[in-house]
Amino acid sequence: MKEIPIQKNEEYSLEITDIGTDGAGIGHSNDFVFFVKDTVPGDIVKIKVIKVKKSFAYGKLIKIIKPSKDRVEPKCPIARQCGGCQLQHLSYEKQLEYKQRKVKNCLERIGGCREFVLEPILKMDEPYHYRNKAQFPVGKTKDGKLAIGFYAGHTHSIIDTKTCCIQAEINEKVMELIRNFLETYQIPPYDEESHTGLVRHILTRAGFATGELMICLVINGDKLPYEKEFVEMLTKKEWKISTNQGEKDSDSFKFWKVTSISFNINKEKTNVIMGQECVFLWGKPYITDKIGENSYRISPLSFYQVNPVQTKKLYDMVLEFAKLTGKEIVWDLYCGTGTISLFLAHQAKKVYGVEVILQAVEDAKENAKINGIENAEFFCGRAELVLPEWYKQYPQEKADLVVLDPPRKGCDKKLLLTIAAMKVEKIVYVSCDPATLARDIKILGEYGYCLKRVRTCDMFGNSIHVESVALIQRKES
Repeated sequence: MKEIPIQKNEEYSLEITDIGTDGAGIGHSNDFVFFVKDTVPGDIVKIKVIKVKKSFAYGKLIKIIKPSKDRVEPKCPIARQCGGCQLQHLSYEKQLEYKQRKVKNCLERIGGCREFVLEPILKMDEPYHYRNKAQFPVGKTKDGKLAIGFYAGHTHSIIDTKTCCIQAEINEKVMELIRNFLETYQIPPYDEESHTGLVRHILTRAGFATGELMICLVINGDKLPYEKEFVEMLTKKEWKISTNQGEKDSDSFKFWKVTSISFNINKEKTNVIMGQECVFLWGKPYITDKIGENSYRISPLSFYQVNPVQTKKLYDMVLEFAKLTGKEIVWDLYCGTGTISLFLAHQAKKVYGVEVILQAVEDAKENAKINGIENAEFFCGRAELVLPEWYKQYPQEKADLVVLDPPRKGCDKKLLLTIAAMKVEKIVYVSCDPATLARDIKILGEYGYCLKRVRTCDMFGNSIHVESVALIQRKES
């Protein structure tokens, strides 16, 4: 048996030459591959080996001997510890190159795709303070103090922080108020190991176009103590902060006002953040926001894209790929609150949306009414059950276009086989994971489909994640 030349706790100097799918830098020494977090291509570093496998090892960065020309200073003081922004130390242009290459590699290696057009990535004008949704875990530090922040990478240890460079800036004020509330009334934070304590997470949603704020506490119980005081604290004033989100003038101001306060009940011993029941304390059970000309109602449990500026670019790309004429029957699967459905409805004959979360379906129906759209219909259920059942009942009814926007795990194979059996001419697939996108394209390829065009969209600046839109057509088309 060949002896492994690398030992745990040994130190090495090496040059980083690439980035892995999880954002760690890749280097080589003694015919071994090293994955080193917090490094970028071009860095020459000193590392300590922390884990050894048969043909690769993981190293901990000890010292940067010579920084890469593409290395930048992170804006966030806890960027290295936090698991949210894996690429904040890499220049933005190189982040875009990495994401573009990541999508291309997945499509070629996993999907077996060869003849397709990979179009230029849709970049962000400002890759900071772009998220309209935040989920802050609540717990205790090692010395027993209240911790509100984010999980350290690959752990459930909470890094206590008062700021975040990719969240809406208003969250700093919200977190300050809630922190004071929890400390003042000595409301216990949740403890994962003992399944005790009350407050598990803080959910915020911000309507960038409307200035409306939603605040929802996720609790391990049936009642939030001091509800009246909590509501009064959050509603006694309108907040004004400096912001450059979506604006060229960095001195512009944004007014925010809390319009929805609730708590969500999650008493399960689970890593799932939200429970199924929300109790509304004040205001509306939703906030509203706009993408393009459409207005949307968003509830605590509803899916809604986290980057509204880039979402508009993404949806415009969906429409361009769809090339609707007004005569088409369209299915929008995993439709959430109907955001894509309503974009499509302006240019299609009929749109059917399918979503598994009932609250999101109710929001979608209301969003159609708000926008005066009468040619969109929504069903609650799993896409892999709803579409096959519909096709079984109405085999003669043709679908001209299917839009897929699944979660990270991609589509159920049963759904893909139904789409193929229906002989849908065109599929527009919106993906947040290029690996599952490539897998699903490969399955469709076995049933007469081929990838034509792909365009990536950077929805998640400073992270490893990337959104893609793929145009898939039947080969006979």
